Amino acid sequence: MENKEKKGSPAIIIILAVILVAAISFAPLKKWSKGQLKDFSLVSDILYDSLLVEDEEDDSIALPDVDPALLLAMQADSVKGKTIKITQLDSLVAEDGDIEEVVLPEPIVVERTEAGVLPIEDYSPSGNGLAHLRAALNSPSLARIAVVGDSYIEGDIFAQDVREKLQSIYGGSGVGYMSMYSEFPGFRRSVRQSGKGWTIHMAGKSGSSDKYMGLWENYFTSQGNAYSQYKGSSKPLHVDSWSISRFLFIAPNDCKIKVKANDIESEFDFYGSNEVQEVKLVNPGTTEFSISVSSSSIIGLGVWLNSESGVSVDCMSSRGFSGVTLASISKVISAETRQMIDYDLIILEFGINALTAKQKDYSVYCKRMVNVINHLRECYPNADFMLMGIGDRGQKKGTSVKSMSTVQNMIEAQRTAARTAGCLFWDTRAAMGGEDAIVEWSKKGMANKDYIHLTHKGGEALADEFVKALRHSLK
Repeated sequence: MENKEKKGSPAIIIILAVILVAAISFAPLKKWSKGQLKDFSLVSDILYDSLLVEDEEDDSIALPDVDPALLLAMQADSVKGKTIKITQLDSLVAEDGDIEEVVLPEPIVVERTEAGVLPIEDYSPSGNGLAHLRAALNSPSLARIAVVGDSYIEGDIFAQDVREKLQSIYGGSGVGYMSMYSEFPGFRRSVRQSGKGWTIHMAGKSGSSDKYMGLWENYFTSQGNAYSQYKGSSKPLHVDSWSISRFLFIAPNDCKIKVKANDIESEFDFYGSNEVQEVKLVNPGTTEFSISVSSSSIIGLGVWLNSESGVSVDCMSSRGFSGVTLASISKVISAETRQMIDYDLIILEFGINALTAKQKDYSVYCKRMVNVINHLRECYPNADFMLMGIGDRGQKKGTSVKSMSTVQNMIEAQRTAARTAGCLFWDTRAAMGGEDAIVEWSKKGMANKDYIHLTHKGGEALADEFVKALRHSLK
């Protein structure tokens, strides 16, 4: 007897499969699996394939996800089709206020000094791109530096050693900026962090608002009862204790906030306000600080643990970001927080999530980063700005690993962004040793086997190069 079992329509099966995959692409797989699975975006993947330049040699290692915000920017800019050539160092701005697409100039080769220092390139109009930082270091107040970047500095890698070295020279203590909560608190050595009851909102992500977004590109909402605790660490140096503990927040409704510095507990009443408020405790020798809130309306911006003088180096890392979302941070939040926490130097470290082995033209990314720097200048008018070039990155070719062929393309785009915006630039890859440096760093245990990210040992080595360059420029 013939089997007439009814079979599903192929068209319906395909449609259901696409819906299922699309639904999964919006799920926080990384969070659910505690980092074992990667998030992915069906839309980003489609855009990614349509925008990349073909390269038959693409055999890269551990390709990071390209920032979806950048992919959307690339798609939007490809429609405009505007192209100009940079012939001077002045900012070139279109009628709508956006910098137009650029054609990159010839590469620049910067030689090391006789002392072996790779200089910081100063493209500021005055040729005095560290004026604000220099003045702060020569004053009795605290000089503040923010290192804003992606997963390259996650876990305070590089920044913790810059902090240690500068505080050893100029004084200061404490880790500076801290988020309200971390899903992987053990990754960072410079502080012991714990907490619960907070929901994180990242720049450019669903459920977040630019209205509350500051330089650190995230904020936290309380789930009702929320708690955060920070304890000093014996290594690196100077972060085991501090003297000033700050919690910056927005409380639309009246609320109570409990804090504890060492064994001293305090409770504060705040009236509802849409402006940024703070809890500030001055207690020399603080080794532990905690916060407790019970209101679900509180928006936590962050915690700052510092000394009253010397140097502070804040690490603000956002995994998966290319830097382009910084052009949307709130001027209002920046102005209000600047009354309590202002910066003398802001260092931008990005590029991992904009670089691929196939993409050779980074003029769109260059344009976007110029917009970012110009926007941040409006948010932080008292700061100097520095763009760090991307570090060396490996690509598997046959059985060996070499530098990815497009790394230098990205570096020139970043250098051009610094030239166009008139700020500082430091060539991270050149400081590492240039071509195939990442291979040697990996052999020495200074880079991970993804041939992208640095180990703590590598972060310390890079920080040594950077601090030498910074001191050379300050002199």
